[in-house]
Amino acid sequence: MVSIPRCTANMASRKKAKQGKRKPVGRPSRYREEFEGQARKLCRLGATDKEVADFFSVSPATLGTWKKRHAKFLAALKEGKSTADAEVADRLYQRALGFSHPDAKILQHEGAPVIVPTVKHYPPDTVACIFWLKNRRPDLWRDRVGLEHSGPGGGPIQTEGDFRPTAADEQVIRRIADLRNQVGKPREEDP
Repeated sequence: MVSIPRCTANMASRKKAKQGKRKPVGRPSRYREEFEGQARKLCRLGATDKEVADFFSVSPATLGTWKKRHAKFLAALKEGKSTADAEVADRLYQRALGFSHPDAKILQHEGAPVIVPTVKHYPPDTVACIFWLKNRRPDLWRDRVGLEHSGPGGGPIQTEGDFRPTAADEQVIRRIADLRNQVGKPREEDP
């Protein structure tokens, strides 16, 4: 059995007692609970993480740290972004299908203003339709056509006939072979 001197044992127990009372190291966090509501509102207005960080005068890395350490802050950001995204998606959908809304025209009749209720119609927007379909159903509406570089059933591509080089091709092949042979030979020293 190894015995530990008493002074070392006392130092170890004092060190452990101090660890529980340690003060935090570094600058205190600038985070405040009221930032949650502000972040939610900013995200509802379409702010990106960089813009939110700029608003709070912190770096995007600090904003990331706040997201990790404060679950309510992260939830507020997500809620604001999802609300804004849902509203934009709804407007895009309405624009793609076309829509109508009540409106009013202000006219003048015998010198007096007259408000006439009307209904304003917006026809379907082709660009909005295309955008919606490309994003919702890319399997059917994407621009790029996938090219398959294989034969039937995923096998090799079958070629017809044999490749027969022309006289010019044979001359190029011989020249390449000569150059390869020259590269492989040791150089003769000049006298």
